[in-house]
Amino acid sequence: MTRYKINNLEEYFKDYKKSVREPKKFWDKIASENFTWYQEWEKVVDFNMAEADIKWFVNAKVNMTKNCIDRHLAKKGDKTAIIFEPNDPSEEALHISYTELHERVCKMANVLREQGVQKGDRVCIYLPMIPELAITTLACARIGAVHSVVFAGFSASAVAARINDSDCKMIITSDGGYRGNKTIDLKGIIDEALADTPCVTAVLVVKRTNSAVNMQEGRDQWLQPLLDAASDNNTAEIMDAEDPLFILYTSGSTGKPKGMVHTTAGYMVYAAYTFKNVFSYEDNDIFWCTADIGWITGHSYILYGPLLNGATTVIFEGVPSYPDYSRFWEVIVKHKVTQFYTAPTAIRALAKESLDYVQKYQLDTLKVIGSVGEPINEEAWHWYNDHVGNKRCPIVDTWWQTETGGILISPLPFVTPTKPTYATLPLPGIQPVLMDEKRNEIEGNQVVGSLCIKFPWPGIARTIWGDHERYKETYFSAFPGKYFTGDGALRDEVGYYRITGRVDDVVIVSGHNLGTAPIEDAINEHPAVAESAIVGFPHDIKGNALYGFVILKETGEYRDRENLSKEINQQISNQIGPIAKLDKIQFVSGLPKTRSGKIMRRILRKIAEGDYSNFGDTSTLLNPEIVEEIKNGKV
Repeated sequence: MTRYKINNLEEYFKDYKKSVREPKKFWDKIASENFTWYQEWEKVVDFNMAEADIKWFVNAKVNMTKNCIDRHLAKKGDKTAIIFEPNDPSEEALHISYTELHERVCKMANVLREQGVQKGDRVCIYLPMIPELAITTLACARIGAVHSVVFAGFSASAVAARINDSDCKMIITSDGGYRGNKTIDLKGIIDEALADTPCVTAVLVVKRTNSAVNMQEGRDQWLQPLLDAASDNNTAEIMDAEDPLFILYTSGSTGKPKGMVHTTAGYMVYAAYTFKNVFSYEDNDIFWCTADIGWITGHSYILYGPLLNGATTVIFEGVPSYPDYSRFWEVIVKHKVTQFYTAPTAIRALAKESLDYVQKYQLDTLKVIGSVGEPINEEAWHWYNDHVGNKRCPIVDTWWQTETGGILISPLPFVTPTKPTYATLPLPGIQPVLMDEKRNEIEGNQVVGSLCIKFPWPGIARTIWGDHERYKETYFSAFPGKYFTGDGALRDEVGYYRITGRVDDVVIVSGHNLGTAPIEDAINEHPAVAESAIVGFPHDIKGNALYGFVILKETGEYRDRENLSKEINQQISNQIGPIAKLDKIQFVSGLPKTRSGKIMRRILRKIAEGDYSNFGDTSTLLNPEIVEEIKNGKV
């Protein structure tokens, strides 16, 4: 087997150069020596960037679950594949071995087939973070059904829109879900969604909360009796490399959500390779990503990446604040977690609480800590480094997207020297470029531009379900011949990348390009500030001016807001320069965020401009009520 894990900086540069000089040879070797194939490929990659037509491992035959589960059974059958940590810490955690996972996935695959699900059919999965979510997802992959996991926090209308867009045949849900001290009526939400989803013919229901639910005759069935009757003998479907594996919806800035399609072989190779390297995974490590499987982070780094590497992965049903703010640290100690991967939103929320919550736990099993979902600000980076990593665990500040399938830019632990707020260097196979407004590539270092990728990688999404033109227009038209990420980036003097935010978050003020992230970092360092978001709004003289939405650490009129605004602007002036000072500051109690922790800045931009006419798709917002509150100027 070829060297798969990068162990030092010299190996990184050697592999990176090889991957750029001979990408076909690089990925050919990784794919052929580290996975099980029914049939190898005729061509490593075939692509036309102008048409957004990309294929990897052309005409190869493979099955995802054969690589995630079956091939580990001989040597790792007794090893724990999944640790399920329930919402309630008094409920016992569950350890599922690779052998047991194989049995449960085979039974579920047989249930799906018996219910009429065939290769290519779409199955919507709307489940809380319980083992059945992983098992059902894997069972779909086993029989060649295309899974569309919808985060179990979406409204009925958002679920219905996703079901109808992808023409799902079946829904798998549960009677309810636990989230902290709340019980959520998931079956009720699905019943409401199904009033407007004619394509669905069957609903399978998992028992989790034992809540009373309506079961519609001829459509709804409890899952457990079907599993009890099913055989655990199932032959994995032989899939073409480019057969769709899953559809995952991501919010569009306008219009309906985009159903990103990821195919089987390329995604498999890329998720496995990036997991191994970004988290420096070794046998017997315990990996915990706190995301939900309803997001790409959960697909790639709770489920597929870890299982492809024969790892032990933690599935966590709860929230960081229940029963108190020590829950994350308690779970790390309990399960001897070695790699911990979470979002800056969670880190900032925990950093606002007493240090006692984290300091009473010895987090000495941790080797690597990671950040995902948005660029991590400097204050949060240092808190994470000092109090969770105890200044000995490298922080992997990862940059990637739903569309990329896996991490594209990140430090490699014990390999890449880290730098707060910088995603640092591209992974092998990733060729980033910065582009100017005239579509020219910006050479050299200490530059800022639009971040594009000039060569495809195996994990790239292939299309938007049912709308390839939209895919081409969104990602391949702004800079012809390149994939446009929609993000701006800064490349520093040594070639490290720092993501400055969405390109429309780079505000041109009096001819100066100002990234919002560094300004927010400066504001967030003020002792009274918990979090902030900056957007631009039209200005008669400057062209654009800056508008700041600021959350304070304490609510209420505890100090003079006018003086506080002056102090914030002084801090910006001191750290960035007077040009970056805010023309308007609005103190708010929260920011409109998607459930994956991203601030929906287009809503803030419209509010800053005084345009309340149409906020576009808000179905992915965690807190839709905050929009009205900000609009009305209430705190």
